[in-house]
Amino acid sequence: MAPLKHINKFMKVSEHITNAKKTLFSFEILPPLKGMSITSIYDSLDPLMDFNPPFIDVTYHREEYVYKKRKDGLLERRAVRKRPGTVGICAAIMNKYNVDTVPHIICGGFNQEETENALIDLDFLGVDNVLVLRGDPIKNETYFTPEEGGHSYAYELLEQVDSMNKGIYLDDELKNSTPTNFCIGVAGYPEKHFEAPNIQSDIHFLKKKVEAGADYIVTQMFFDNQKYFDFVNLCRQNGITIPIIPGLKPISTQRQLTLLPQRFYLNVPNELVNSVIKCKNNLEVRRVGVEWATQQVKELIDFGVPCVHFYTMGKSDNIRDIVSRFS
Repeated sequence: MAPLKHINKFMKVSEHITNAKKTLFSFEILPPLKGMSITSIYDSLDPLMDFNPPFIDVTYHREEYVYKKRKDGLLERRAVRKRPGTVGICAAIMNKYNVDTVPHIICGGFNQEETENALIDLDFLGVDNVLVLRGDPIKNETYFTPEEGGHSYAYELLEQVDSMNKGIYLDDELKNSTPTNFCIGVAGYPEKHFEAPNIQSDIHFLKKKVEAGADYIVTQMFFDNQKYFDFVNLCRQNGITIPIIPGLKPISTQRQLTLLPQRFYLNVPNELVNSVIKCKNNLEVRRVGVEWATQQVKELIDFGVPCVHFYTMGKSDNIRDIVSRFS
């Protein structure tokens, strides 16, 4: 049997942060499209495991609806999941790399019983961390609609996880039920959630999630560190004291100048925009993105962040170039 590439004692994210002697680096991956091999994930993670990440986040993508033409000519609406769920992927990553995983648990597409069953599966696998999110509306729909019997907001989902941590399940007739032991992460938005009327309102609801049992916050990606610094200071002023992990995504193509703001409702500093526009090809854009993100990491470490979280989006070579400068 080949030796493990990564030696790690499974822990909670909060424990990793508490025990860290220096700033940590963690990574987030997308599940492969349905029908693809899990080797695509390994190919993305292999170059990053040399940096001894404390945990790997695994995102979840909810179902989409497509219309199929029937034999009678009418259209039938069908739910399609284009990417597999997180449970099997987390188990595979833990088995191959002996590293903690953080599956994303979302409200969309699940009722409370389905959520409880997924959490039980994760608990049996020894997964001690989850990131709870409301999730996006169904593609081509403007507003988020919960499943019947599901949660409308992330803090409601968080309350369910926290209840299971206390041994409280949906079936109130259960006796001697075993508590789960999840460390619960939530999302934060330095430039506010796109549905929030203002940043103060967004902080108000973030604090509700903290009061409901959140252990740490990981932010949406940003390209202007001052947005993160201001966000952290505002959180602290409002009594939010849990760790706030910054999320970064190095820009790598010119198209991302419009795609990322459209998808994630963020601002790209003019200096970065001008540098990318001057590039003759995406190889030059990649270099610009690496240098910009490297400077971001330097400033964030100086600020004292506990961990820097990278959104890989299936690409890891540029992130390896960045993190290698700090190892």
